[in-house]
Amino acid sequence: MATTAPTFDPKSTATNLAQLYVEGRQNILTAQSQSASAVASALSKLSSAMSTFRGTLSTLSGQTSILANKATFSSDVGTATAKATAAAGSYQFYVEQLATAGQVSYNGIADTAAANPGSLVVTLADGSNFTVTLANADSNHDNTLTAKEIAAAINLDAANNARVTASTMTVNGQTRLVMTSTQSGVDNAVTGFDTSQLTDPALAASLDGANQTVLQQAKNAVVWIGAQGGDPANRLEQASNTFTVVDGVSMTFTKAQGVADSPVTLTVGRDDAGTASNVQSFVDAWNKLLGIFKEVSAAGDPASGKAAGIYANDAGLASLKGRMQEMLRTQVGGGSLVTYGITAQRDGTLALDTARLGKALAANPDGLDAIFGKASGVTPSGVLGSLDTVLNSWTKAGTGQLATRKDTNSRLQASLATRQALLETQYDNAYKRYLAQFTQLQSLQSQMNGTSSMFDALFSKSDS
Repeated sequence: MATTAPTFDPKSTATNLAQLYVEGRQNILTAQSQSASAVASALSKLSSAMSTFRGTLSTLSGQTSILANKATFSSDVGTATAKATAAAGSYQFYVEQLATAGQVSYNGIADTAAANPGSLVVTLADGSNFTVTLANADSNHDNTLTAKEIAAAINLDAANNARVTASTMTVNGQTRLVMTSTQSGVDNAVTGFDTSQLTDPALAASLDGANQTVLQQAKNAVVWIGAQGGDPANRLEQASNTFTVVDGVSMTFTKAQGVADSPVTLTVGRDDAGTASNVQSFVDAWNKLLGIFKEVSAAGDPASGKAAGIYANDAGLASLKGRMQEMLRTQVGGGSLVTYGITAQRDGTLALDTARLGKALAANPDGLDAIFGKASGVTPSGVLGSLDTVLNSWTKAGTGQLATRKDTNSRLQASLATRQALLETQYDNAYKRYLAQFTQLQSLQSQMNGTSSMFDALFSKSDS
């Protein structure tokens, strides 16, 4: 009896053998590509984190001082803010009158023909004006110009420059055109229209000054330094309700006082909570950056299956972290960040003790600025300056550590892509070669099986 030869599929056999042919090199390439991708991801995270941290350093340096001041009123006449440059002290003010924006209306604005309507000149109390061309104001193209379309044309006119807002109201069946100044103060009020360039007499008549109603009188703010009356030099009048007469302080009044009211007191002084907030922003920024450092340089734990970070054994990153931690211990005038309640924890993060900060500020408020210093400028100083300088060696475009590493890794990824393409070509060639060989072998096997079957048939007849 003939032995039946095992059958096989040339395609699957060629695929398996071609895969075995490149398997070793493919595993190496895959591992290298995954490592390069992990490096690219880590560098991107480091770049973003370092840039964000340097941004915080720049923001703190851009302030006049880490120290914060606050300004408060003795009653609810308004709000005030104080810059770090504001001198501590108290000041008295009497709010006689608030500034208001003027508002006028024109009653019975009738529709007019949109064909060649002419122009409308809006005049303001300061003597300025702007011309609104109504030729394209018919927005729905129905050949009729309505009060709403006139209002829209006024608002959209470039010469208006957002000084006036036009709107409409319907009262007792009549349409009113309402003109409101966007800024407060007497000089910003709308005084009326010059209608001499309008072609419709009825429209011109409805926009005449005789048809104007004052809905709100435009007023200037009037504030006295000290009590009301007295020396005219102490009377302050302006179009805005925001005053900056105290150096480093901005006051916005929202309520006028009564005739019998006493002046309000503005108190300017140190704001420990605001200072703590500024310091906390530095602490938070440091901890976020440290978190990225830890993520990309984690040692890993084989027992738990936790993978190590791509920069677990990177000497450069470890050196950067060590230098930055050393800079936190910078001393100026015998004090350091620790003096002001900023201490390093066991895991390297920072924490702020606000009570200790408050005590240190009470003893030596100027010391905090000296320790923090400035990150920008010709001569960086203090903790901020040192940290920014060392980080610049990593983040500097073109020549920094990050740029150099990114460039090296990009070249590696390009090389790996080329090698991968070559390996795929080798796989294709091996597959074609194996497919041709095993297809031929399958044909030969088929022929041999046919011959074997013939012999089996012959011998079977002879035996019978």
